[in-house]
Amino acid sequence: MVYVTGDMHGDAERLKSSEMRRLKKGDTLLVCGDFGFVWDGSKTEQATLKKLGKQKFNIAFVDGVHENFDLLEQYPVVNWNGGRARQISGNLYHLMRGELFTIEGSTYLTIGGGVCPDDDYRTQDDIRMARETPSYEEMENAAANLQTTNGHVDYVITHEPPIRIKAFLQLKKQQHESVESTGLHNFFDEMLAKCTFKRWFFGSMHVDKRISSSHMALFRKVVAVDQQE
Repeated sequence: MVYVTGDMHGDAERLKSSEMRRLKKGDTLLVCGDFGFVWDGSKTEQATLKKLGKQKFNIAFVDGVHENFDLLEQYPVVNWNGGRARQISGNLYHLMRGELFTIEGSTYLTIGGGVCPDDDYRTQDDIRMARETPSYEEMENAAANLQTTNGHVDYVITHEPPIRIKAFLQLKKQQHESVESTGLHNFFDEMLAKCTFKRWFFGSMHVDKRISSSHMALFRKVVAVDQQE
């Protein structure tokens, strides 16, 4: 079984929830960005990553905007379920941007990264600089992989949502500031117009909410990808 959850921000307590205990040997947990366990490279962190990699189920995450990309890029790139991933430890993987994976017979397009909401507060030395937003080449990689499937995937796993979904959620949260459209948002809009999928999961909005039959925002909730509500 494949499950999805939202941003974890390095909170190991999340793995002790009753929802997490449903996962069995061979299952896969997908995390929609801001995984946060690869951050400072300390011995304590390395021990935690080793423990995560020894879980009975796979843990695979797309990156968000609060990640240490310098450390992430030090891990080896491997082929995992047909796509490129960085193996962090054992059964723990970072799913690279624009990659296509086949898990338990279903296809997954993954596009990590996004738009950081605290740009004005960062310095040139900030470890999250620049690489938090997908590059043109990474978006082209996603487009090329979509072409191999004639524009259809079963599931899309991202950190950032499409712009219209983001605007809708901000309105619901009574956040009336304008939502700036970026190159990533424009790419997502093209995806919505040109490709088909069963469901799109994302984590950056920090809410658990089904937006429509095909879009779901996740934070703390853990859901099966094919779960019907």
